[in-house]
Amino acid sequence: MPTYDYRCDTTGAVIEVRHPMAIKISTWADLCDIGGLDAGTTPADAPVTKLLSTAGVISNKTLKNPENPPCMSGGGCPGRCGI
Repeated sequence: MPTYDYRCDTTGAVIEVRHPMAIKISTWADLCDIGGLDAGTTPADAPVTKLLSTAGVISNKTLKNPENPPCMSGGGCPGRCGI
């Protein structure tokens, strides 16, 4: 299940939660329900914004390819990677 970062637009707090991609979170109450968090004193209807995050790094061993592509190892790009 993916992990997402959300920022409360009212307080500026940033919270990390895990949930399925199909779930849309737009308020502090939604975020607390999904993340199992205590809402505290933040208004339940406070809007939240999903933050962009970097993608995870995949090891070439995970891909069962023991060698880096030429453009990752200092060689020339064969034209397929766009670098």
